[in-house]
Amino acid sequence: MHVSVLGTGYLGATHAACLAALGHRVHGVDVDPARIELLASGRAPFHEPRLDALLRDGVASGMLSFGVDLSAVAEADVHFICVGTPQCAGGSGQADLSSLWQLAHELAAELHRDCLVVGKSTVPVGTAARLRQLLQRFAPAGAGVEVAWNPEFLREGHAVADSLRPDRLVLGVDTDTADQLLRDLYRPLLTAGVPVVRTDPATAELAKVSANVMLASRLSLVNVLAEVCEAAGADVSDLVTILGHDPRIGSSFLVPGLGYGGGCLPKDTRAFVARARELGVGGPARLLEQVDTVNRHQRTRTVDLAVHMLGGEIRGAAVTVLGAAFKAGSDDVRDSPALDVAATLHRRGADVVVYDPRACDGARRVHPELRYATDAVSACQGSELLLVLTEWEEFRGLDPVSLAQTVAVARVLDGRLVLDPAKWEQAGWQLCALGRTSGEGRS
Repeated sequence: MHVSVLGTGYLGATHAACLAALGHRVHGVDVDPARIELLASGRAPFHEPRLDALLRDGVASGMLSFGVDLSAVAEADVHFICVGTPQCAGGSGQADLSSLWQLAHELAAELHRDCLVVGKSTVPVGTAARLRQLLQRFAPAGAGVEVAWNPEFLREGHAVADSLRPDRLVLGVDTDTADQLLRDLYRPLLTAGVPVVRTDPATAELAKVSANVMLASRLSLVNVLAEVCEAAGADVSDLVTILGHDPRIGSSFLVPGLGYGGGCLPKDTRAFVARARELGVGGPARLLEQVDTVNRHQRTRTVDLAVHMLGGEIRGAAVTVLGAAFKAGSDDVRDSPALDVAATLHRRGADVVVYDPRACDGARRVHPELRYATDAVSACQGSELLLVLTEWEEFRGLDPVSLAQTVAVARVLDGRLVLDPAKWEQAGWQLCALGRTSGEGRS
């Protein structure tokens, strides 16, 4: 099948490469020539395991190509819209759909034949209906254009696996024709047993944002439990183990810590609340405003704990932050809790050194005022406080005995609960871990 992917950021580049791997002829289009040049050479402009190999294979086989000219995809059977929908400036929480609407106007002029336009971007519910009206109004006469929504559920660091073997496919369609076309497109996945849910476009639009709202709520709730544990002298690690054995609750995403970040959960939660207000159900959605508030509170609380561990005096203190990406397995620093804490400590006068296995280059572009190290050990040289703020396996495997000889003061704040408290305390470290008590940096 001839497919276009419009927008080749994280979502679009991954989707294009995986569709080519499924046997389709795919052309990706983007307004950024530098990004297109990189993708056409078989390289992704971001870190994602296995993606570069798929890009190289697709380009080499001729099944995958990239360009900046939208007219090159005029004959495609299916057009996937994968442009970004960031949060609007000004704090309203609304999604900025300007890129989507600009693309829609430009695409409409190119649609000279029957085709299916499929949204994959995360958008407010009701966008598909508006898109259909726009395309049908501005497309040339004789072009039969249908619109569907097929949300993505990609996890950064696992996007290729999530694309080639997703846990479900959601097809938001109005007609049997659109449904069959998407089933034909995804035939290898259906043959492999991937479940399919056919629904209407509005429900499909809500699927991704609702999943993110549920995850965000769960992460904030466990952080409320963790703070209560600290105040009560309880241990949140044992508590979540107990809760995880309850089949109604389970253990997934029940890990306390610094909170969530990235390009999806924060902005999708706020966008959901904003759209709920527009639909007249803003009252009940205030619950999600508190989810966002709790998440941001985790960053403030971590800074306060760091200051406490330093004896209340942070100005001039040598601080090491391990972690800049918002999560392990990614080089994405968008709304990164780790980088936010590092920058806040710097503004309050600390001398902050940051190390991350993948995200230092991106972090340096956002916060050039911070210092960056090339490895964890050199980052800790002379440190008076170590903060572990991204859950990389590399940090979990650090040797506290040898590291104690590198730092000036053996103090560590574990913001992701990745360190073994007994092991580090036996090595002479004063350890504070969010949700745990005892002598861990609090006395």
